[in-house]
Amino acid sequence: MKGERRPAEALPVARVQVDVQPAHLDRPFDYLVPAELDATAVPGCRVRVRFAGQRVDGFLLERVAESDFTGKLEYLDRVVSAEPVLTPEIAALARTVADRYGGTMIDVLRLAIPPRHGRVEAEPAAGPPDPVPVPQTTEWARYPRGASFLDALREGRRAQAVWQALPGEDWPARLAEVAATAAATGRAAVLVVPDHRDVARLHRACVALAGESAVVALSADLGPARRYRRWLAGLRGSARIVVGTRATAFAPVRRPGVFVVWDDGDDLHADPRAPYPHVRDVLVARAHLAGAALLVGGIARTAEAQLLVDSGWAPEIVGTREAVRAGAPRVTAIGEHDSQLVRDPAARAARIPSVAFEAARAALAADAPVLVQVPRAGYVPALSCQSCRAPARCRRCAGPLALRGGERDDGASAPACRWCGAPDATFRCTACGSRLLRAVVVGARRTAEELGRAFSGVPVLTSGASQVLAEVDPGPALVVATPGAEPVAPGGYGAALLLDGWALLGRADLRAAEEALRRWMAAAALVRPGGDGGRVVVLAESALAPVQALVRWDPAWHAAQELAARTELGFPPAVRMATVDGAPKAVAGFLEDLALPPSGEILGPVPLGEPGLGGEPERERALLRVPRSDGRALAAALTAAAAVRAARKEPDPVRVQLDPLEII
Repeated sequence: MKGERRPAEALPVARVQVDVQPAHLDRPFDYLVPAELDATAVPGCRVRVRFAGQRVDGFLLERVAESDFTGKLEYLDRVVSAEPVLTPEIAALARTVADRYGGTMIDVLRLAIPPRHGRVEAEPAAGPPDPVPVPQTTEWARYPRGASFLDALREGRRAQAVWQALPGEDWPARLAEVAATAAATGRAAVLVVPDHRDVARLHRACVALAGESAVVALSADLGPARRYRRWLAGLRGSARIVVGTRATAFAPVRRPGVFVVWDDGDDLHADPRAPYPHVRDVLVARAHLAGAALLVGGIARTAEAQLLVDSGWAPEIVGTREAVRAGAPRVTAIGEHDSQLVRDPAARAARIPSVAFEAARAALAADAPVLVQVPRAGYVPALSCQSCRAPARCRRCAGPLALRGGERDDGASAPACRWCGAPDATFRCTACGSRLLRAVVVGARRTAEELGRAFSGVPVLTSGASQVLAEVDPGPALVVATPGAEPVAPGGYGAALLLDGWALLGRADLRAAEEALRRWMAAAALVRPGGDGGRVVVLAESALAPVQALVRWDPAWHAAQELAARTELGFPPAVRMATVDGAPKAVAGFLEDLALPPSGEILGPVPLGEPGLGGEPERERALLRVPRSDGRALAAALTAAAAVRAARKEPDPVRVQLDPLEII
């Protein structure tokens, strides 16, 4: 009949991953390929199909000769683009990640494949990159196992390692050498770092070794067209080295040789979108599927990386103690010896004791900049009553009061609510009636103001959320930065002051000690070696384990201690744990539908936040825990329970996270 569609003669059935949200529809669906789309309907392309009476997008996974479906098959509506954006490797990875985190494959594909940009896709593909020369890797000789790892890359062998960078190490140059070593053999490298500043540094280092044509950098600040063009360069094989942030873990490349994640403890590596995968776990799975090498690097070490070492899956690459002592700055903690307290009896109570002032003055006198790390941004971000220490709350919305600063010549201002912005110049404590306020924690802006008065004539620079500096000029200066925003100083800082250690260590978080050490070491690594006068003063008690690890520059010891403690208490990564958040009725219903493995246990539910108007909690959280050996069974059970709720069209949503960064 004229106008009737006919199926393609060869492999007429297309298996399509349809872009629909419900968990019970997380599987491929079969469609017929019309004859007119036979040439363009290639595996991996974007298609549009009819599903439940609507036109929806999808990815063509494969074409087969026949379908197991006994009913009548629909035809593909159209091929959106013949570009095979979903490679078999990434499709297998997406399925693996979805199964590991109890999510759906289409959710992972949304993270892995950027939106299409038609004009960019129509541009002719660039040619293959110029051959990459074999790089010099002599600096890796400072690490006893470094040469063996690079030899494995040259020979194309699978190798895994956890790399502990030495203090003061030029880590972008070392990672560039790893990438160039793989690229020189004709294989590709994917390197994932936390933020765009790290991307810029690593990209420059890779270009210096491999050339401009062989390297692309991916980050969210590029814009859709530029980012998609660079993403296609990796897909089409015109780039052998791909550097980028979180989503780069899924970047397609030809013949992958090595995957690298730097600073895996940074929370930017954890995706905030379902199914909430972590870059480290994605690259571990990808390296296993692709038969490629993996390097987990950092200045500090997480308990998860330590687990890879203890299990024997990834040997550690660490420098000798002689190399550590030669490169590390001298670290001073509060109360490390009695003479310090004799000279300054108020050292434990003072925010910036005399030992910190002495270190700063010595560095400035040597024409070197001084780094001051402050845990909180803002002016005075938290206030409490001077008399009873109760948190200062807004009388309108009960939000926390803070001082923004900058509204008067002296930098002070009336306290205002951080939630609704309403000022409260006539504060009165609801607990005791006092009108006096005190600072709970001092922010970076207030710290810069105080240091500017203490060191008159010295430039004071700030680096934080609103303005992050990439680098500071040589010469005397005070650089006040929040954690993660510390700029690089050519030649290194003369000193670093790590203030308010209690604010990092006192957080109600399982990873508080690990995160505090990671942030301290990231700042201390920017300081000159102790032999060149570099000093670090950490404002925390010297007897604490994270402080001892910093003083000795031994993050591996601290990671082993953390892992042992979590194993004894039954916390991740020694076990697999999931959180279930939602309204109390929704959480209770989800737990009823959940078929946990026999080894599983349920902790809670417990309320989240303040109770509602009726006294009942508005949201609750339940914790689910199983041994690591039953991790897949837990993920499968969570997926099944979510599918049951989706099929019943339950109105109240439930948020499920496996291995979340925060469990309390």
